[in-house]
Amino acid sequence: MKTKSLVIIAIILLVGCKNKTNKADAFGNFEATEVIISAETNGRILQFDPVEGSHLEKNGIIALVDTTMLNLQSDKIDAGMRSVKTTLSSINAQNDILKQQIENINVNISRFGKMLKDDATTQKQYDDLTGQVAVLQKQITANNTQKTSVAAELSVYESKRATLNDQIKRCYVKSPLKGTIIEKYAEAGEITAAGKPLVKIADLSIIKLKVFVSGSELEKVKIGHSCTVRIDKGEKGFITFPGTISYISDKAEFTPKIIQTKEDRVIMVYAVKIDLINDGTLKSGMPGEALFTEGNKDK
Repeated sequence: MKTKSLVIIAIILLVGCKNKTNKADAFGNFEATEVIISAETNGRILQFDPVEGSHLEKNGIIALVDTTMLNLQSDKIDAGMRSVKTTLSSINAQNDILKQQIENINVNISRFGKMLKDDATTQKQYDDLTGQVAVLQKQITANNTQKTSVAAELSVYESKRATLNDQIKRCYVKSPLKGTIIEKYAEAGEITAAGKPLVKIADLSIIKLKVFVSGSELEKVKIGHSCTVRIDKGEKGFITFPGTISYISDKAEFTPKIIQTKEDRVIMVYAVKIDLINDGTLKSGMPGEALFTEGNKDK
């Protein structure tokens, strides 16, 4: 009977030690990088295909807002630019004609200059030719002034075109990151406005477990060190994942009310975040726990 009692006590102690060893060092919840993507322009949503739970690549198109009015403005700008370019071409053609006339007159001026030395022509005829050149050069100067004004007008059109192109580009709502759609706030055919949320996207490929560590446990925790993270599997089992400590708060705070009992809420703790590669098992908001190994070092 005594031997049987000793065996029972030994089993109890063994189970107790095992439970103590298996106890987690910290508890918390998983967090994912979430982004709410909003419309950047006003108008009717023409295309909106995302489904909650579907995956999006970075720069993948989420929605298309009506671009009809913007395209009409674009056509008007294109017509204005064509008109300005035609005017510039006309001015350049006029200058080419004037330059050719000056070149022809200069030939005559050279000829009349020789004749003037031989008294074969008058000074007036020579001066008339040089006067014609001066008039043509002033016409070219006037044309160039007009050309500068028209070029400035073209620059205004080009600026409007760039602004309009940017507005049209913003009508195509794209995902800024690779992730999963976790919430959808609109449907195709609805009227949206700049700043109105359309979807919420979360990057679930890398997920963080945010836990709270007491001061006595803090010596086990170092940024860059590895640890073990686990979640419940059934009533007694666990699923474990390798994690890396990426953040340790440098400021102590009271234990959040949702974490511990009333008595433990007065304990000062430090927030710690652990990065994990998610195979799809871990979800944002899911509870988890961490086990730290004292003296753990990067390899």
